[in-house]
Amino acid sequence: MALGNASLCALLLALLAVPASCWAVEPKPVDVAGYPGMIKLACVGDSITQGAGAEGGKSWPDQIRTLLGAKWEVKNFGVSGSTLLNSGDKPYQKEGAFAQAKAFNPDVVVVMLGTNDTKPQNWSHKDDFVKDYEDLIAQFAALPGKPRVYICYPPYIPGAGNYGINEVNTKAEFAFVDAVAKATKAGIIDVHGALAGKDAMIPDRVHPNTEGAGEIAKVVHQALTGKAH
Repeated sequence: MALGNASLCALLLALLAVPASCWAVEPKPVDVAGYPGMIKLACVGDSITQGAGAEGGKSWPDQIRTLLGAKWEVKNFGVSGSTLLNSGDKPYQKEGAFAQAKAFNPDVVVVMLGTNDTKPQNWSHKDDFVKDYEDLIAQFAALPGKPRVYICYPPYIPGAGNYGINEVNTKAEFAFVDAVAKATKAGIIDVHGALAGKDAMIPDRVHPNTEGAGEIAKVVHQALTGKAH
């Protein structure tokens, strides 16, 4: 049914009234046609991104490389044990992989950090989480490629967790991620929701196995392309 002028104006006003942050956390898929060359995707994270728990060559960055196809150049910059917090016991920003990720000059960045920050020794610095996340994103935003940045709710942690990593603090980080997305206009990817309740895919109660890594790859793929699985 065609909209009359009054109805069309009302619709436009309603759209304009939507806060900018709402558009930020639900970004449109990446327009492949808008990139004349390869689209460079940097996968930033900890051991789950690096591939711990999954079969060799089956980390979630490996699996999303297959899903995305030949138009995309995907690189894995995961570092085992790394924290988002600069005051954590292994800050990602102090790792060589962070410098390498920036040198890659990506078009798109997916950040999945926060799991190791739930450990007691790191959680004591949680008040710096938002500030440190915004700092990390700002460094990517300053690159010549002006990449689109997506940040993830950290993966689901079954039961009591392991290694000091736990679900209670993981879920508490959601509010931090929301605040960062609102401030930076980053997109949010619900990795946690993709794994919640799928305990068998996380046998050591932290690291998803190959199938679990595939679930992460699928939800990231959907965010980047708009294609449901």
